[in-house]
Amino acid sequence: MKTDSFIRLIAGSFVVIGVVLTHFVSSWWILLPLFVGLNLLQSSITQFCPPTLLLQKLGWVDESNVIHWGGFKK
Repeated sequence: MKTDSFIRLIAGSFVVIGVVLTHFVSSWWILLPLFVGLNLLQSSITQFCPPTLLLQKLGWVDESNVIHWGGFKK
C-alpha cells in the first residue's frame, strides 16, 4: 500500500467516525472531522504529514513510498 492511499484511508475513517459520533453521542465530536480536514489542507500546502513521518521513523516506508508493515525483512 502506498502512503497516499494509507493517508486517505485514515482520514476518511476518522471523518466517518467523527460524523457518526456527532450524530449519536455529542455535537462536540464534529471537531474531529474538522481537525482532519484542516490537517489535510495543511499537509497539501506544507508537505508535512504526521502519519507519514511516523511510518518513516518506524522504517516501514521504502524509497518509492510503499508501506511494508512491520518493517523490511532481512
